[in-house]
Amino acid sequence: MDDGTVRLNKHLADCGVCSRRQADVLIDEGRVTVDGVTAVTGQRISPGQRVEVDGKPISDDGETILLILNKPVGIECTTADVKDSVVRFVNYPRRVYPIGRLDKDSEGLLLLTNRGDLVNGIMRSRYRHEKEYQVKVDKPVTDAFVRGMSSGVRILDTVTRPCTVRRTGKYTFNIIITQGLNRQIRRMCQHFGYEVTSLRRVRVLDIRLGDLPVGKYRKATPEELRCVTEHAGMR
Repeated sequence: MDDGTVRLNKHLADCGVCSRRQADVLIDEGRVTVDGVTAVTGQRISPGQRVEVDGKPISDDGETILLILNKPVGIECTTADVKDSVVRFVNYPRRVYPIGRLDKDSEGLLLLTNRGDLVNGIMRSRYRHEKEYQVKVDKPVTDAFVRGMSSGVRILDTVTRPCTVRRTGKYTFNIIITQGLNRQIRRMCQHFGYEVTSLRRVRVLDIRLGDLPVGKYRKATPEELRCVTEHAGMR
């Protein structure tokens, strides 16, 4: 619908109040008003309307936040209010959400943003965004292993897309994938009898982790923000 209105739950998410799903809960509980009237699920609002949650005014300043985090092992990529959630770990003053996932046992580059449309755009699998990882396994990396990983592996009732694999040491390799299946690289390695002992994401799209220390984050540069918004189909 291109009439200038926006769904109320999206507006609340973009303002950093909570996720869209949590916004729907707030609306169902009668805690959200629009121009002094209790909101209803699915409601759309126009620019200039006054939105309040629990009597407190909510507004969107229009800023797009994009954070680059070097996620440590042990942190979960969830917005749920749990002890080890990435949202709690970052503790950013505005509500942010992870773009994609990086499993709890892995570390490295993770993008976070306050814009749900940016998350949705990047997560559309048809765009085949590149993600690069440094991997260490428990057995020597052989030529056969590299060929097998590169050509596609049957996991989770599907076959992974062909990918780029480069041996970097006796027990290490780099891999570039364009999918985001659940624990994909670990499952691919298991298919050939290997166990991953460490996994680190070093690149998403053209954004690189570089020398950012583990557990630290930084704001994206204007060029990095432009890269992500363009790949999300927002420009």
